Amino acid sequence: MNACERVVVLDSNNQPIGTAVKSEVHTTDTPYHLAFSCYVLSDKGDVLLTRRALSKATWPGVWTNSFCGHPGPGEEIPAAIRRRAQQELGLEGLYGIEEVLPTYSYRAVDSSGIVEHEFCPVYIARIDATSTPQPATTEVDSFGWATPAELAAAVDATGFAFSPWMVDQLRHRRLREALGCLR
Repeated sequence: MNACERVVVLDSNNQPIGTAVKSEVHTTDTPYHLAFSCYVLSDKGDVLLTRRALSKATWPGVWTNSFCGHPGPGEEIPAAIRRRAQQELGLEGLYGIEEVLPTYSYRAVDSSGIVEHEFCPVYIARIDATSTPQPATTEVDSFGWATPAELAAAVDATGFAFSPWMVDQLRHRRLREALGCLR
């Protein structure tokens, strides 16, 4: 990650009002800012899950959706999704990027006191069977694939083992439908 990477700070109407240095924005008083979450589906329809690196400042070692990120100033979210897929997971060739929860936002506080406070549209994307994640160890400890039914059952039964944003996102019927959890 570039030390000068910036995130887009938003007002309460989700309109840009400035930028902040990404490495400095997440504190105990994090400003509301733009992000995204992405769920990657294989050709078979399985969902890629990642376990956050143990060195992460927030939610280390927690299982979560495929990846998240922050679009830079002026960067379209689909371009940011492709960039983060490559940076975080070594994945090229995402296709079928689809916005599923366009107005999703959340606020969560990690046990360290650091706050996530994001307007965070949720996307799904697809990857072909020849692509194998090669995660950056600073971002991802491990990864695995789950059927949509397995993911839904695990989150419903043991939500504490997953990131709070993923648990909350999966409460939305639209996301479960898009992932194939409700078939």
